[in-house]
Amino acid sequence: MAAKGEGSNESKKRKRPLTSSSASDSSKGEKPSNPKKVKLPSSSHPNKGANKPFKSTKQQSQQQQPLKFKSKFGKSDTHGEKTVPKTKRELRLQAKELAEARKKKRKPHYTLEQELASLWEKMRQRNIAKQDRSKLVSEALRKMKGKIHEIASSHVSSRVLQICVKNCSQAERDAVYEELRPHFITLACNTYAVHLVKKMLDNASKKQLAEFISFLHGHVAALLRHMVGSVVIEHAYQLGNATQKQALLLELYSTELQLFKDLVSMKESKLVDVISRLGLQKTSVLRHMSSVIQPILEKGIVDHSIIHKALIEYLSIADPSSAADVIQQLSGPLLVRMVHSKEGSRIAMLCIKHGSAKERKKIIKGMKGFVGKIANDQRGNMVLVCILSIVDDTKLVAKVVVRELQAILKELVLDKGGLEVNSDLDKREKSSKVGEDVEEDNSDTEDVTTESDKRANEGGKKDPFLRRQELLVNSGLAESLIDTCIESAGELLRSNFGKEVIYEVATGGAGGILRPDLDAKLEALYEAIASLAAQPNSEEEEEDHLLENFHSSRTIRRLVLDCPAFASTLWKKALKGKCKTWADGHSSRVVCAFMESSDSAVQALARKELQPLVDGGILKLPENKQLEKQVKVSKAK
Repeated sequence: MAAKGEGSNESKKRKRPLTSSSASDSSKGEKPSNPKKVKLPSSSHPNKGANKPFKSTKQQSQQQQPLKFKSKFGKSDTHGEKTVPKTKRELRLQAKELAEARKKKRKPHYTLEQELASLWEKMRQRNIAKQDRSKLVSEALRKMKGKIHEIASSHVSSRVLQICVKNCSQAERDAVYEELRPHFITLACNTYAVHLVKKMLDNASKKQLAEFISFLHGHVAALLRHMVGSVVIEHAYQLGNATQKQALLLELYSTELQLFKDLVSMKESKLVDVISRLGLQKTSVLRHMSSVIQPILEKGIVDHSIIHKALIEYLSIADPSSAADVIQQLSGPLLVRMVHSKEGSRIAMLCIKHGSAKERKKIIKGMKGFVGKIANDQRGNMVLVCILSIVDDTKLVAKVVVRELQAILKELVLDKGGLEVNSDLDKREKSSKVGEDVEEDNSDTEDVTTESDKRANEGGKKDPFLRRQELLVNSGLAESLIDTCIESAGELLRSNFGKEVIYEVATGGAGGILRPDLDAKLEALYEAIASLAAQPNSEEEEEDHLLENFHSSRTIRRLVLDCPAFASTLWKKALKGKCKTWADGHSSRVVCAFMESSDSAVQALARKELQPLVDGGILKLPENKQLEKQVKVSKAK
């Protein structure tokens, strides 16, 4: 029974096909290692695919071929097969063709622009004849006729139009103006077309300029808030006369002036006068101006003089809190971009005067890297003077301002701006309000640098002499300045501006601030000047002798009169025994200064040698009542 049961169970089990390995294993009497079912090729099962149709050898070979795909270079490629790569030149040409096709599809005037570009390359050459350039310009304008406003926004076409407007005839220029006339406001906001608009303004007649400014009416505030459009407003403001400038400004003051054009034809230059003339509410004007100015400051559009003028007028009527908000916004790198204009430098000085210590610190740190440029600027140098006169944090000023000034001392002392920075300025009493300072600064708007600008520094809490001592002497600036004067003594004495600097240094500075710490350096300076004066006068020299030059002879004369130590060194080293040689011409003024000196020791040095020259008529003393009085007194004694 047991045997039967086992046999029945074995019959129920499915028979498994044996692989070669399993067969070998079974032949050895071992169990197969892999229990999984292994599929055999169809050939081993002849009955399994009996119903399928028979495939020929050709069909089987086609079925076994790899799939084909299209490569990125446009050719069909076969998987697994090697393709011949294109050369770099072929790839460049193919990419260029694709780019050209895309540009033609995107730009409706692409073909015209290409033609204009070829003409532009010819007409922009410097060695081309004027007639040939005129022909090329006329041809380009003929091709663009009727499409100028459409292609003016293109990078290429804008350049072509600029050179055409510059070199075309007046009739052709008028034709371009008439075609662009309805589109000026739109073009003013385009990155490339704005240059064409500026070129049109540069070459516009008075009538066209006035008409263009009238087109801007109602758009001034909006364009000033635009990074590109503000450039056009500033350009028109610079080209316009006083009435046209005022017309552009008045739109920023009030909504009424922006809407009603006939109210703008006034001649009042100050905002306070405009308010009183039209009976406007001050609060309303402040609110409107704040809404115009705040977005401009937030975007950092502070380079234009029209904005500087608007800010000055705003500060003239603003309450302390509103003025403080503007000062806080401007304190920093923004202020550096404003100091080049008259109103901008005044705003900078107001920010320094009325700003907090934190805001002053931001302003000074924002000037890092630009101190040299500011010092050489006609307006900006007054801002540096204000910082040196007001800010009590002398360590910060020495670190940022003085350090950069030391690097350009020679350039600075020969420049007019350097003369302003080195000069002593008058003081004035401290004002408590920003508006009061602005009104005083606006008292004389025609002068380039008014006295109110020079008196803008009111002084900080620190003692002025102590501040000067820390900035000038302790920082090492004075020593570097004296070294520069020694190295370039001849050049400075002959210079119209440098002579003033070397005079101030040689006399020890205002209040004798350079003495006694730098007495040895000053003696070296006296020796350098005397050595140059002791050189023989030769006609072969290109430059005039130091005693014969107009500027240097008068500066040395002043030093003889005001600095006895220098007079003594000059006499012993350069003039003793040689006065007869220098008794004529510009040098005679230097020799006579020894007789005119108020110091008895200086007179005693030269009297023995000079008196015979005076008595003999060789040396003529200047007609001076004070000198005659001194001579009479000495004779009476």
